Amino acid sequence: MGEVPPYGHDGPASSASATARARLAADRADTLARAAALSRDFDGIVAANALVAVDDEHDPEGGTTAFERAHVAALMAQTREHLEELDRALERLERGQYGRCDGCGGAIPPERLEIRPAATTCVHCAEADPRRA
Repeated sequence: MGEVPPYGHDGPASSASATARARLAADRADTLARAAALSRDFDGIVAANALVAVDDEHDPEGGTTAFERAHVAALMAQTREHLEELDRALERLERGQYGRCDGCGGAIPPERLEIRPAATTCVHCAEADPRRA
């Protein structure tokens, strides 16, 4: 298999590098805003629970509140993970490795990177191992 040029290091593709950086930065800003909103939601749920005497055994709302708190906590964890993925993608971009598949070393199609800017695998490798998608 031939050498795959680094994303954005082959002439006209340097504008592709700037586009990728802008896309990653925009996704990161959106994710930070989502994290802040989720944190406010979580704090609101906790504060609302603190205002009432909680008797989990007899409180008909206890299960709902616990579910809401757990749901928001899970969404916060997913958001933190996505931020980490975006940061790793920015690091790959700086090293000239952005747009290369971790599985086969081939190029990740620009269309895939447009949809999933932090993608680390090409479509073929993602289909072969869905955990790496």
